[in-house]
Amino acid sequence: MTANEHAKLNHWQIWWLAARPKTLPAALAGVVTGIALAMWEGRFRPVPALAALLVGLLLQIGSNLANDVFDFERGADTTERHGPLRVTQAGLLTPVQVKRGMWAVFGLAGALGLYLAWVAGWPVILIGAAAIASAIAYTGGPFPLGYYGLGDLFVFLFFGLAAVAGTYYVQAGWVSPAAWWMSVPIGLLVVDILVVNNLRDINTDRSAGKFTLAVRFGALGARRQYLICMAVAYLLIPLLAWSNVIPPAALLTWLSIPLAWRVTRTVFTQSGRLLNPALANTGQLALIYSLLFLAGMLIN
Repeated sequence: MTANEHAKLNHWQIWWLAARPKTLPAALAGVVTGIALAMWEGRFRPVPALAALLVGLLLQIGSNLANDVFDFERGADTTERHGPLRVTQAGLLTPVQVKRGMWAVFGLAGALGLYLAWVAGWPVILIGAAAIASAIAYTGGPFPLGYYGLGDLFVFLFFGLAAVAGTYYVQAGWVSPAAWWMSVPIGLLVVDILVVNNLRDINTDRSAGKFTLAVRFGALGARRQYLICMAVAYLLIPLLAWSNVIPPAALLTWLSIPLAWRVTRTVFTQSGRLLNPALANTGQLALIYSLLFLAGMLIN
């Protein structure tokens, strides 16, 4: 996007860019899976489910704003960056404005979290507070998790375990074995979004002292990590169905394998800015996978 194009953006368009809508499927995938399991087990509650969906989206947007401003302040976002536009680095918003937006979004998430805590109990407050703290600590604070190779672990915990099991919990009041197990493939698919991001930015991250797993283990290591996460996400489904943890109809998720193959091929053959489509497609894949799982639970 050129300077002239920047100048034509209105206030709402700038904030829309800051929210990074292409990342939002990552927030939806875990919640959709938790809702699907609650439906299959007869524990679906529409209002808590909707609140969980909104909380997931708000936490993702708040995390995006935090990364935008804190990466800029640490020098990780420069003009050499290959990823989509960052509003702080581009000068479209000041760091103060982005931080205010971040806290406003987290405040809305917290308000909905209080409703969910009223419905499901105090553990929801702990999960929500931990999610917000981790979103900020990913690139901010004295020990930014993403700069020490811990981003993958925390993405798995919050976009996999917390999203799937937490969504199920606010509807059922407990977490079934199926919800715990289905947290794994969803978490791995969302981790793959981060893997592509870190593979794309491997050179600029290294220069900025951001030691992601891609920086630590190299481009080949990142590509192998991507493939392993993808393979486990698909191979786990028939194992869980064979073990009667989930119904055989969950194999509908395998209809997304052609997309998984195409995006994996892109990850293994492209680098730098050419990985941006793979980044968006991996997020879409996670959502499609979860929607196919939902379809399987509905027809079972």
